[in-house]
Amino acid sequence: MLKIVVCVSGGGTNLQAILDSLDDGAITNTEVAAVISNNPNAYALERAKKHGIDAVCISPKQFENRDSFNRAFLEKVNLYQPDLIVLAGFLVVIPEMMIQAYRNRIINIHPSLIPSFCGRGYYGLKVHEGALERGVRVTGATVHFVDEGTDTGPIILQHPVMVEAEDTPEILQRRVMEQAEWKILPQAIDLIANDRVKIVDGKVVFYSVEKTL
Repeated sequence: MLKIVVCVSGGGTNLQAILDSLDDGAITNTEVAAVISNNPNAYALERAKKHGIDAVCISPKQFENRDSFNRAFLEKVNLYQPDLIVLAGFLVVIPEMMIQAYRNRIINIHPSLIPSFCGRGYYGLKVHEGALERGVRVTGATVHFVDEGTDTGPIILQHPVMVEAEDTPEILQRRVMEQAEWKILPQAIDLIANDRVKIVDGKVVFYSVEKTL
């Protein structure tokens, strides 16, 4: 059973996609141990509580400096001993000490087809604003492992979404969520939970599971 901690800063629509996928069996061999947010007003915390999941808030604003927060954040995560940390719209830079402690056990959902519109400064609506300003015809979403860079870890899954002529950043954001993010994030978790994902030479390789009698 894969034990996961989900980190989220806002409404938690990607968290809801995970919970729905657990309920309908699209994600198997997985349990959510806790939902952690840096925002005490995040609706994601309410979603967790409704599912009987620990809902925890820990914010950099509660600490004198970032180092103190980073240590406390890692300690809080460690309490749940997760097999996987899922960043589902989490707008906090993951401390290097956590990346080292959970090497290849942290995944993130990013609302573009990496390497386009990613890296520092590209988050939330800014990603979709960038796509529209550039005039791309296709965008999408990416699930990737987290390393010390920004959106630079090995890519697990990607899904394309067409850009339409009348799109605003808000409309495009919603379509990318519905057509890509809410699909590939649960898929990635299920693949990891069933030992289908390996990293070889810095790239993700998928393994089929042989059934034995």
